[in-house]
Amino acid sequence: MVADTIAINYHSDRILPEPDVFIRTSAGTRIPAHSSILASVSPVLENVIDRPRKHRSSERIIQIHGVPCEAVAVFVTFIYTSRCTEEQMDKYGVHLLALSHVYNVPQLKQRCTKGLAQRVTVENVVDLLQLARLCDAPDLEVRCMRLLMRHFKAVENTEGWKFVNNNDPLLELDILRFIDEHETRKEKCRRHREEQRVYFELSEAMDCLEHICTEGCTDVGPCHVDTRKERRNPCSRFNTCHGLQQLIRHFATCQKRMKLGCLRCKRMWQLFRLHAYVCQQTDSCKVPLCRQIQLKMQQEKRKDDSRWKLLAKKVASARVISSLSLPKRKRDEETKVTMDNNGFTSFELH
Repeated sequence: MVADTIAINYHSDRILPEPDVFIRTSAGTRIPAHSSILASVSPVLENVIDRPRKHRSSERIIQIHGVPCEAVAVFVTFIYTSRCTEEQMDKYGVHLLALSHVYNVPQLKQRCTKGLAQRVTVENVVDLLQLARLCDAPDLEVRCMRLLMRHFKAVENTEGWKFVNNNDPLLELDILRFIDEHETRKEKCRRHREEQRVYFELSEAMDCLEHICTEGCTDVGPCHVDTRKERRNPCSRFNTCHGLQQLIRHFATCQKRMKLGCLRCKRMWQLFRLHAYVCQQTDSCKVPLCRQIQLKMQQEKRKDDSRWKLLAKKVASARVISSLSLPKRKRDEETKVTMDNNGFTSFELH
């Protein structure tokens, strides 16, 4: 019985010699090809072609089994033309990826990886994931893992997942571990964003405190600044300005302050202390108690100093990031602010 022969359209402008090798598929079909072209594209096929033949007069035959003969024909066509249509990718993309991996054809492997990544669905994700791991296609594997993570409940009902659950515990463990690690990273990022938000708020509170103590604002300011004449509208520079002014007013008049029995006063003390750790203008700072707190910190080494220093470092970092995010003109204006007076500053409340 004579085997069927599939003619390949080589799409070449040059005149090719007669085929000198045949590729035989699982169905017994023969595909004529040229050994020089196959060897130039695939080192694996080159090794197969260079193997000595039993009889010099016999034909050169390359066996490619395990995939449909049509997929082999598309594979050979790609070797000649470097082309693969979307329709061919839909039908034979899985087989072409396997062939490109086995016969080491990087260009086709890249094309298949990209094409299959665009065709991943809930129904085929487990099968494509297994194929990606077998064919060493990390981009496709990551794409499958991400879809699994997003639609895991739906994937659990597919036949592919049931097969993995019953027959491939290692793959199942890798998938569950990937999902767990993603959730852990997601939670860690959420906590980090929340911490950064707190540091930015503290950084703004430090800037606002310096603004009130240096320039004065709507209700509170240094004695030499008449806030009633200069400002009647709400402060537009800081969202926390009004609340901080109320806190300062309360701190200045609270009877429980010395005993630290007032939570609002305790919060104000913490802001003063944090400012003292952050402040670099030791001799010219106008914020109350800044110099006194710094001197006390030098004289007394408390157990919680390391935590305050760490907090001050993070707040200072947040302040730098915040300043870099400002428009250049506003940033230049803020750098021109100078502090002239020394020592403790008294306040005028209105």
